[in-house]
Amino acid sequence: IRLSPAGHILGSAYVECDVVADQVVEAGRGVTKKPVKHRVVFSGDLGAPYAPLLPAPKSPYGCDTLVIESTYGDRLHESRKSRKERLEKVLVDAVRDRGVILIPAFSIGRTQEILYELEGLIAKNAGKKLTHDLPWSELQVVVDSPLAAKFTEHYKSLQKYWDAEALNVISKGRHPLSFEQLLTVDGHADHIQVVNYLKQTARPVIVIAASGMCNGGRIQNYLKALLEDKRTDVVFIGYQAKGTVGAQIQSGGGRDGRVPIDGESYRLNARVHQLSGYSAHADQKDLLNFIGRMRKKPKDVRIVHGDERAKNSLKSKISQLLPGADVRVPKV
Repeated sequence: IRLSPAGHILGSAYVECDVVADQVVEAGRGVTKKPVKHRVVFSGDLGAPYAPLLPAPKSPYGCDTLVIESTYGDRLHESRKSRKERLEKVLVDAVRDRGVILIPAFSIGRTQEILYELEGLIAKNAGKKLTHDLPWSELQVVVDSPLAAKFTEHYKSLQKYWDAEALNVISKGRHPLSFEQLLTVDGHADHIQVVNYLKQTARPVIVIAASGMCNGGRIQNYLKALLEDKRTDVVFIGYQAKGTVGAQIQSGGGRDGRVPIDGESYRLNARVHQLSGYSAHADQKDLLNFIGRMRKKPKDVRIVHGDERAKNSLKSKISQLLPGADVRVPKV
């Protein structure tokens, strides 16, 4: 068994497993069994190759059987350059309203990625102003998630596993996960104090809080306090599953434009943005490249971990890439 970095989150890995099975072969007038080595690769969750902080996953030499994920097997991500430009534009437009920017984010992976991008934008615009009275250097970023704070500390302590770009940032004296403008909220009392302060002042500030789909966590208190304020901007950087609070906000609320949160209903006056590309999963092109870069191509491929549309779309593409392979979507 061999583990190799998968680039999904820090420490994630795909698995190469060598097994020996008996193969029946003809020997003269009879048959005999011959031990044959068979290599199986389980992709697990593969990361996008241009995600911040983590090195891109490298394909194995090859395998006989591949079990591969298909979360985004039917789509392509927005390029990192494009999404950074859109993030910057959203921030500039939002701050002009002097409102709060809420970013719901998962505690591990997504929070660290968006912090890295925000630090990069602040550094890039050093000496410039967001508005006539607010320099980029004074734009406050708040992480209000105890779990995200713990994971961020782990990311910081494991810098040797970061990618070359992130290590280069560190070498220049910058700290992408611990910069001057970053404030981490710890206890519940501090959390409530920050929520009330922002509700009363509507100070331009970026708040990153869990959960990523808004179905729980501290982000709900921010939404309750600020969703009805037209100066508020909600920026989604991840998938919002059907039926979640995040999905309802994303779709503009119910028929009456209201969003139910924790038993109460709130009118959606905030502006809502969706930034694609901030995903811990490889897209269709990345998945095909993972296979295509193997020197020994798999003869059998099993597609898992995706909805039916994604799995079947990826199956079609892999069948074109490997015309002689047995490509299947297992029935569950």
